[in-house]
Amino acid sequence: MTETSSAPTSSAATTGSSGSSGTADLPPRLGSGLVFHGPLSEDRAGRVVARLAAASPRSVLDIGCGWGELLLRVLDAAPGAGGLGIDINGDDLALGRRLAAERGLAERVVYVEESGLGTTRGPADTVLCLGSGQALCDPDLPYDPAVVLRELRRLVRPGGRVLFGEGFWEHTPTDAELARMWPGARVDDHLTLDGLVDLAIEAGFRPAWIETASPEEWEEFESGYRHDVEVWLAAHPDHPLAAETRARVDRQRSQWLGYRSVLGIAYLTLVPVS
Repeated sequence: MTETSSAPTSSAATTGSSGSSGTADLPPRLGSGLVFHGPLSEDRAGRVVARLAAASPRSVLDIGCGWGELLLRVLDAAPGAGGLGIDINGDDLALGRRLAAERGLAERVVYVEESGLGTTRGPADTVLCLGSGQALCDPDLPYDPAVVLRELRRLVRPGGRVLFGEGFWEHTPTDAELARMWPGARVDDHLTLDGLVDLAIEAGFRPAWIETASPEEWEEFESGYRHDVEVWLAAHPDHPLAAETRARVDRQRSQWLGYRSVLGIAYLTLVPVS
């Protein structure tokens, strides 16, 4: 996925800002203007939120929440619920707090800047983990979705719901396809969809809903992720930061075109087995 998405890529970095004197011509942040930090359409988000809210949660925990857009929507749809979002990106959390205040949800949600590894913030009625499974894994060990699913099972209350967004291979990539992706891409970086669902069942869940991001959702996300920076580069080709910014954007776009139609995203709505 993008350079700001979950493993195997790195965390988001602000490349610039605008509005104050002396900074208006700096490159914007990659991903600025995105509603969701992932290939998730408004239509799908609405359906997911409605299903989660129908279970009448009283507590919602968002692991690796970023600015917590989906968290806020679940809270809005479930008036009796309180929310907690945890992430290590302070800028994203600050944005989440502003969005919560604008929507009248500031009293019902708390954003905490901390690691999700071994978190004691649960259990909760609803647990969200969208492209952030690495937050629940030891960073010194290989990423393992089985570990993530066991942690999610620990963090959800009986009768609750987990929404797990995770990458999977649409088909087993060839060596040539892997060479076009992120550095060091390997076949065992991801499972197939059926393998991922099997892991969820082994972890103690029933897969109540299985859905995957469409090509249109991917394109909307990936192009939207770069859009503001690409427009800035066209207007500032000789800016002192242009070469560095151009190289980063070109690298990210090339990686996406390498895994396009090979890497998918599954959204699994999981119910813990009693």
